[in-house]
Amino acid sequence: MAAGMRGFTAIGQWVAGADPYVLDELGLDRWAEESTFRRLFSGLDAGRLDRILGVWATTRAGTVQGRRVIAVDGKSVRGARGPGQAAPHLVAALDTATGLTLGQDQAKSEGDEIGAARDLLQVLDLADAVVTMDALHAQHGTAEQIVGRGADYVLTIKGNQPTLFGALKKLPWKDVAATRRTEQSHGRRITRTIKVVDVPGWIEFPGAAQVAQLRRTTTRSGKESIEVVYLVTSADARVAPPQVLAAWSSRTGTSRTACTGYGTSPLVRMPAGSGVGRRRPA
Repeated sequence: MAAGMRGFTAIGQWVAGADPYVLDELGLDRWAEESTFRRLFSGLDAGRLDRILGVWATTRAGTVQGRRVIAVDGKSVRGARGPGQAAPHLVAALDTATGLTLGQDQAKSEGDEIGAARDLLQVLDLADAVVTMDALHAQHGTAEQIVGRGADYVLTIKGNQPTLFGALKKLPWKDVAATRRTEQSHGRRITRTIKVVDVPGWIEFPGAAQVAQLRRTTTRSGKESIEVVYLVTSADARVAPPQVLAAWSSRTGTSRTACTGYGTSPLVRMPAGSGVGRRRPA
């Protein structure tokens, strides 16, 4: 997994092609067959391995605008549904700067995602981090937990909270200066337009300092789609001016793809430049 391999066959092939010095650094005195890795992994405590890999990933976390940014979200695992059983539903925490999964927890059901997210937050290192979460997790209890652990939150407000969404929509956004950023990737162009104001007195999220309107305009194959959401954050204007808040929130929901690779262990890849799997220079 550390070298980006998925599945036992790929792991066995990677080991067979690795240089001896790489195997030595991994504690292997010779290459091993695929069946060896199957037996090895079947005997591991998956939960303990997940926690260890999460700690390892945390030591390699990057920063976005000077802060660690952790995106938390959930997703049912593709291809893992058994006969008569629903697919496992996982909640994952992703370091948005590196793409590393810091940890994940399995919800009892898709409806229990909020509880699973709170359990996951409880074991993560959140000190001075920024936690971004999608609309389902815009809950007062979750916000209180995050600020209580010494972190800031950026929570997305959508139509699933119609009263709050409607109240935020009525704020005089036309009078607020906008900050825009456009990027292109995977055949699409995305323009994010953000407007930020101090939090109104009727916002009840613990520690809330600012609210924002975020408009995402996506163009793919000449077709344009627009989504408008609102953000509530505990970070004040001093540490999170509009361009910073936009950068922090740009990867919200990214962990939806990160938590679909393995049912119990995080999908961990070595960052670029790590050297794993490379040949020793002559």
